[in-house]
Amino acid sequence: QVQLVESGGGLVQAGGSLSLSCAASGFIFRLNTMAWYRQAPEKQRELVAFVSSDGRTNYVDSVKGRFTISRDNAKKTVYLQMNRLQPEDTGVYYCNVYPATFGAWGQGTQVTVSS
Repeated sequence: QVQLVESGGGLVQAGGSLSLSCAASGFIFRLNTMAWYRQAPEKQRELVAFVSSDGRTNYVDSVKGRFTISRDNAKKTVYLQMNRLQPEDTGVYYCNVYPATFGAWGQGTQVTVSS
């Protein structure tokens, strides 16, 4: 059964940094493109970044140059380093495969950026 466990969120001032982690199990991690998504209050969940099985990355325009996604296949973990955080980055952050074809989602991790 697919399990995704996100961690690392918190409250930070604008301009600060956070590092998120997501431990995955229940599927062949190394063969899947992994992604981070986020859901801001009263908004739909959106894709933030993804990393392919061979390490290629892609980012939504609003986080380019500030966020870095990476993966460790041996640990079945995907990371998101977030720098120069802005209030509009506030939301619950989730990891999943890309595209998000699994029906299951983790509990997410809350990121709150104060101005």
